[in-house]
Amino acid sequence: MASRPGGLAAALHEIAGRVPDRDALVWRGRTWSWAEQDDRAGRVAAVLAAHGVGPASEPATERWHSPHDHVALVLHNGNQYLEAMIGAARVRAASVNVNWRYTASEMVEVLDDCRASAIVYHASLAAEVGGAVERMAGAPRLLLHVDDGSGTPPLPGAIDYDGALAAADPRPVASDASGADRYVLYTGGTTGRPKGVLWRQDDFAASCLGVELEPEALAERAARPRRLRALATAPFMHGAAQWNALSTWLAGGTVLVPERTDRFDPDGVIDTWAAEEATSLQLVGDAFARPLVDAIRRRDDVPPLRHLITGGTVLSAPVRRDLTTMIPGVTVVDVLGSSETGRQAVARAGDGIDPGAARFRPEAATVVVAEDRRRVLEPGSDEIGWLATAGRVPLGYLGDRDKTEATFPEIDGRRWAVSGDRARWHADGEIELLGREAVCINTGGEKVFAEEVEMALAHHPAVADCLVAGRPHPRFGSEIVAVVALRPGAEVTLDELRETARPHLAGYKMPRDLVVVDAVKRSPSGKPDYAWARDVATR
Repeated sequence: MASRPGGLAAALHEIAGRVPDRDALVWRGRTWSWAEQDDRAGRVAAVLAAHGVGPASEPATERWHSPHDHVALVLHNGNQYLEAMIGAARVRAASVNVNWRYTASEMVEVLDDCRASAIVYHASLAAEVGGAVERMAGAPRLLLHVDDGSGTPPLPGAIDYDGALAAADPRPVASDASGADRYVLYTGGTTGRPKGVLWRQDDFAASCLGVELEPEALAERAARPRRLRALATAPFMHGAAQWNALSTWLAGGTVLVPERTDRFDPDGVIDTWAAEEATSLQLVGDAFARPLVDAIRRRDDVPPLRHLITGGTVLSAPVRRDLTTMIPGVTVVDVLGSSETGRQAVARAGDGIDPGAARFRPEAATVVVAEDRRRVLEPGSDEIGWLATAGRVPLGYLGDRDKTEATFPEIDGRRWAVSGDRARWHADGEIELLGREAVCINTGGEKVFAEEVEMALAHHPAVADCLVAGRPHPRFGSEIVAVVALRPGAEVTLDELRETARPHLAGYKMPRDLVVVDAVKRSPSGKPDYAWARDVATR
């Protein structure tokens, strides 16, 4: 007896068969049922297959190789993003997330790195996509142009997305699709060039989504009566938003998309949350949460919510308190993880974890390893080490042996994912996140983690957003500079900031200068731009 297909696409197809009339996605007043979304994913698959997009021509022989053709998604949020992801998986291709804010020269780095066989793009992004395509080492086999009302004509050789789907017959999930097929996620590139993280779909689902990819079992669970309506505010090109959407779908729930997709619109988010009766809301740290809190303050009625989930960057204590007290019935869940590790630890508001520190309760496979990455530390150790996860971790970085071996080392005969976050493991079992090694500042021989200082400064009520950077100093090597955006009408001095931070920071970690800016520069997904912060601090 032939085995049935496995993997993400097979699981979602199985769920669609059980709940065909349930809402799968809601956006801009339009609702797609599970049956409609499954049909459209099948049509995307057919269009890709008709242009020879599917498994790679050569099998993967190393952990850093991919056995798939790659479908680059240069898209804002909407139904097209998710159906293109799943459509690619149905023909055993792999989608690739591309930052839609990239210039053509930045975009081509990703497109060439993954050797994109197809590109699906929104019309309003055509200029940069076209510039990137002209510079690619090898031309893609297929360009799919998604009309977004901008009036921008298709690029030369591009095919209209909706027209192509209308002319296609839905293609079933490939019979040899399996959980060993890859899920590819490019990192944000805030501290270097973006890198494509290669996961087996089975491992990705377990480590990032908390489920086993067993299609029939998932369909059985999804068919149970429940109401799960998840509103994702971050771009789907960001891992946290993708994971939130996919975990919602694998539970048979409904993904809600805000009206605006080119920027974070807090008032629009609340409008969608209220109108569509969202049960959960996904954010990315203070960059999204602070404007949301301000928008909530301006409203007379705040709709209820079960869960507010944040990830990608740590939520500050003042903002966490505001969300908990202002939203009726909400549980705030701060998830610690990365593209390279999946979900590592969680902090829930009200669970006894110190709200003034970036402290989390680790998952079973999460530990802190020593500086030399050769041993696992014990809880209560005074050493600062690396946050690490064992077990179901990525295979590696696409096309990069050296970075694969550095980030996914063997320790005591087990493969680990060590993404670059420094941490301390306390005796009570909690893990304190200190920050990225790449943005660590050496001042007077002491290491200071930028994120730790930022969390302390965020306690001041005048601070709307902030980043911390190092600036050259003749005596100390570097000195710490706070780059701060203030709330409307607010003022603050360096001494006032230092006084607020004093209960949370040792003296050598205090900022020695303050630069006030109109806005802190971040990516669309809320990730900080530390290169910009260093430039501002040193002008």
